[in-house]
Amino acid sequence: MIEIHRCGRNTCSRGGLEHLPESVSAVGDDEVMWVHLTEPTPEEEAAVFARFVHVHPLTLEDITKMRREPGAGAHFPKAEEFRDYLFVIVTPLPPGLGAVAAARQGEPRQSLPSASRMLRRDRPQLSAVVMKNALITHATASLTCIDMARTFLERHAESAGRGPDYLFHIILDAMVDEYAPVVDWVAGQLDRLETRIFTQPTRHLISRILRLKRVVTGMRKTLILEKDVLSKLIRGEFELVDEREVVYYRNVYDHLVRYTELIESAREMVSDLGETHLAAVSNRLNEIMKVLAMISTIVLPMTLIAGIYGMNFEENVWPGFKTEWGFWFALGLMALTGVVSLLFFRWKKWL
Repeated sequence: MIEIHRCGRNTCSRGGLEHLPESVSAVGDDEVMWVHLTEPTPEEEAAVFARFVHVHPLTLEDITKMRREPGAGAHFPKAEEFRDYLFVIVTPLPPGLGAVAAARQGEPRQSLPSASRMLRRDRPQLSAVVMKNALITHATASLTCIDMARTFLERHAESAGRGPDYLFHIILDAMVDEYAPVVDWVAGQLDRLETRIFTQPTRHLISRILRLKRVVTGMRKTLILEKDVLSKLIRGEFELVDEREVVYYRNVYDHLVRYTELIESAREMVSDLGETHLAAVSNRLNEIMKVLAMISTIVLPMTLIAGIYGMNFEENVWPGFKTEWGFWFALGLMALTGVVSLLFFRWKKWL
């Protein structure tokens, strides 16, 4: 699907493929055009990247990577400058994940499996070609950040006059803001897991920790790569990013740095939780072994007494061996040894 926004002075018109000019040179100097493709067909891609604007073959190869190689996943985030355009690739969160994470903050058990599956699946790819008076975006799925940018443009049509670089900043800003509820969800999961580790260190709990570790590792990898892309955009080394817009990109970069630091802390905490879980399980096993050892120590002298009195000797050499109170004498002796053992353990503070 192709969606075209053509903006002039304080007005924006919206249309489909039929509103696409023959070439980018047909866009006036006082106009800004935003062409967005969502899961396009090869014919729609050819209409934009072969007829409307000619891009480098390597650029087109990166843009269409997920369609040509369905199992390969999205391309790594990057930023490259060509003679007539700036090419940027980012990998947003799966559609709707931010809303899911925000809605499930209060669900300590049920939210983890569904959200972790959403984070582990193939991430969508968003490619952008920024030119002097046109912005072309290509998405492999319907993205929340694109919807937010579209809504912003409908409400503030005059903002398009700032140029394609400003429109692209709006998309990046919306994309980065989606990380906020997901990072909060991860922090909430870690707090709940930390509490449960000391009360119920079960096998199911360690599997949840490992799933969350995969989620955090994947987010950290993406955030680091996207931070490198934003760091290039804020250094002013690209001519198509106006100097007055650099400050807006720097604001997006600051948010991305904060989320990266939070995810880095979460990664360290997940690793610590794994070690803490092993220590808690080991400590619990030690407590169980201690109780069993105490029981064995208490029962051992009783067994010894029972074994001695059960020896097959006729001679009356043991106290109470052939008396009517001998049985009770043996039981009392066993009880005495048990009490003495318990008092000894208590004196040693082993109990």
